[in-house]
Amino acid sequence: MTITAPHADLVFERTDELSAAGHEQVVFCRDEASGLRAIIAIHDTRLGPALGGTRFHRYASEAEALTDVLRLSQGMTHKAAAAGLPLGGGKAVIIGDPATTKTPELLAAYGRFVDTLAGRYFTAADVGTTADDLDVVATRTKYVVGHNGGSGDSGFSTAYGVFCSLRTAAEHRWGPDGLRGRSVGVEGVGKVGTHLVRLLLEAGARVTVADPYEPGVTRLRAAHPEVEVRGSVLDAPVDVYAPCALGATLTPSSVDAIRASVVCGAANNQLLHSSVAALLQRRDITWVPDFVANAGGLIQVASEIWSRTPEEVRAEIGAIATTVEAILTRAAAEGRTTSDVAADIVAERLAAAPSVPESTPEVRA
Repeated sequence: MTITAPHADLVFERTDELSAAGHEQVVFCRDEASGLRAIIAIHDTRLGPALGGTRFHRYASEAEALTDVLRLSQGMTHKAAAAGLPLGGGKAVIIGDPATTKTPELLAAYGRFVDTLAGRYFTAADVGTTADDLDVVATRTKYVVGHNGGSGDSGFSTAYGVFCSLRTAAEHRWGPDGLRGRSVGVEGVGKVGTHLVRLLLEAGARVTVADPYEPGVTRLRAAHPEVEVRGSVLDAPVDVYAPCALGATLTPSSVDAIRASVVCGAANNQLLHSSVAALLQRRDITWVPDFVANAGGLIQVASEIWSRTPEEVRAEIGAIATTVEAILTRAAAEGRTTSDVAADIVAERLAAAPSVPESTPEVRA
């Protein structure tokens, strides 16, 4: 196993928004025997050790993977702070096609990699990884949450947090009836989107979905035949657009095409660029910042570190709605974007962090 620092011109001399992100640590790992190529980025540990999932994805280049892990880790700092958790932000990516390159040997090598950080970073699942994968990672490090020996897959918790956020945004926009009778376009029906669809239907919403993965759509239609399927929901005639796949779908051009009045979903880093938030505001589209809405999964897996009960976890996830309402109300009163208001909340909590961070919490074996 080889651990190296990335080339300086990819981190320290960037010309995009990430140039000022202030990541504390970025390390690369390569294990020749298993074929592992991975990057872990630790953004900020002022509130506590970094926690974030491991994304296994077929990136077009190492530079693309680095950009993704830098953005995602920064988002995890914001997510933990907005949720009021004593955690910092981190994220990992494994470069490769999980369908063809994922092996027990590679996952074990990755676990050894995580262990070298000695608790500065806790890993969990993300796109391309599962609780079963984390079971293998956990054979080589104790700094892993969300595996089958812990609280399990966090898909429902993420979906529940998004649902609570969506319901709050709908009530803020349309009154006490909220989602009842409203049309919601869910983009992506994986392990989060599928749960979200069920919660929306139970709340009386009409649901349209889009996902290029046909087996997933087929399974969803078998469980919920009333759901409509389209090639795209971003520009569909719906009241709510819920992006639950990969990020960066909110761009200057896509905002022009959106017909929904509310945007709220599980995808990370939904804005292509921070300036897109102002475009949404200009079009009078209510956007719930992704790092606020999708914190449910983080709250669940973090509960393993402090041994929270399932009842406590569900209550903490439900409290996301209170944060969403505060953001929407403050943004409306001050004429500001929801993104700026949420960023202020994060900055205030980071500024209030103790000057000397607490020691790494003990984890259950």
